[in-house]
Amino acid sequence: MAEDKAAAILEVLEVAGAQHGIDVVDVEVVGATKAPTVRVRIDWAYDPENAERGTISLDDVAAQTEWVSEVLDAFDPFAGSYTLEVSSPGLDRPLRREGDFERFAGETVALTTTAVEGRRRFSGKLVGMREGSVVIVDDEGEVEIPLSEVRRCTIKPTFEKGEKKSFDKPKKGKAQKA
Repeated sequence: MAEDKAAAILEVLEVAGAQHGIDVVDVEVVGATKAPTVRVRIDWAYDPENAERGTISLDDVAAQTEWVSEVLDAFDPFAGSYTLEVSSPGLDRPLRREGDFERFAGETVALTTTAVEGRRRFSGKLVGMREGSVVIVDDEGEVEIPLSEVRRCTIKPTFEKGEKKSFDKPKKGKAQKA
């Protein structure tokens, strides 16, 4: 039931998000049935022409929360009260659409499939999409998983000692590590 509610909320928020230049990355419904928590992860809509914009800031999330709340109040997904949490997608950003898998090619991901038999969990470098399948390279080589069979996929942040991970483009004039 929670997954159905989350899917319905996601659908409604994606339409409204487009009007605000926002990508609704993920929606999760957790907690008690009588007073659930709705977690909405948002980011700036991806624009390859303006990729240096970077990820959404805390102030931006706070500014966008008002319309998210208004859309959910109008949609009224629950009979009683609920708690709304709006946040950025974080470093372990979920990937769910073809464009996500293309945009974050080169990142290390953890992927779980809906497969009933065989291997269900994969971890490796994301290559991108090929003919409707997500392509990753893991310890056993290249693997293609139909997008329709991807249950969950998230970026696995990797850090080198003393380094901070960010999806933001480097600022001009700053020294870069080789």
